[in-house]
Amino acid sequence: MIVGIIPARYSSTRFPGKALCDIKGKTMVQRVYEQAKRSAHLDKVIVATDDQRIVDNVLSFGGEVVMTASTHPSGTDRCWDALQQLKEKYDYVINIQGDEPFINPKQIDELAIVLKDGKIELATQMIPVDSYEMLADEGEVKIVLNAVNEALYFSRAIIPYIKNVDQKEWHKHFQYYRHVGMYAYRADVLERITKLPVSSLEKVESLEQLRWVENGFKIKCVTTTFDSHCIDTPEDLQKMLKFMESNNHY
Repeated sequence: MIVGIIPARYSSTRFPGKALCDIKGKTMVQRVYEQAKRSAHLDKVIVATDDQRIVDNVLSFGGEVVMTASTHPSGTDRCWDALQQLKEKYDYVINIQGDEPFINPKQIDELAIVLKDGKIELATQMIPVDSYEMLADEGEVKIVLNAVNEALYFSRAIIPYIKNVDQKEWHKHFQYYRHVGMYAYRADVLERITKLPVSSLEKVESLEQLRWVENGFKIKCVTTTFDSHCIDTPEDLQKMLKFMESNNHY
């Protein structure tokens, strides 16, 4: 059984209250929830929040929600808190980003499908890099993989390095991948990783998943064709609203 958990904090440094921002008559958290509910492979979808206003909103549109501690440093910790409150037992948790109101349910299914054998510890998604601009963007996290598509390392730097080739041509000589940040955790592994101390690699790269790699956990990376469209700032929201209007998407 797989549960989709949507961590949704009220406080946000760049966009306070964004979970409740209005997007053509629906809050962002409602849009994420409704998209996740359309997944064919999730047995349950629930919002995990630390704010009563978000609880009230989710209940108002008929969604399921649990209140979690306000002190969690990451969505991973919030997912573990929420999982412990559920009566049913789940084999896996998929952490669905609460700031992607138009996430495609098929993208969730792509990740869920690889979990069926129960052997996967952790899984996430990646997308091929097809331009130097994308490769050089420090905001885009690159992944180095082993022979079975498990992550060896994640970095904001361009890895691997290609010797004797112009850097602007690297993407033409090697298949680079960038990280798409949706995570799946096996329930027992989720408990274990939330108890790990912050690691040295995590600190220097500011990437939570490096804590898991550094401690020997295997992260399966699944190719997706769906790109992320996060709303991190009020400016992102305005761009999204204009996109919706120009494409008659409501």
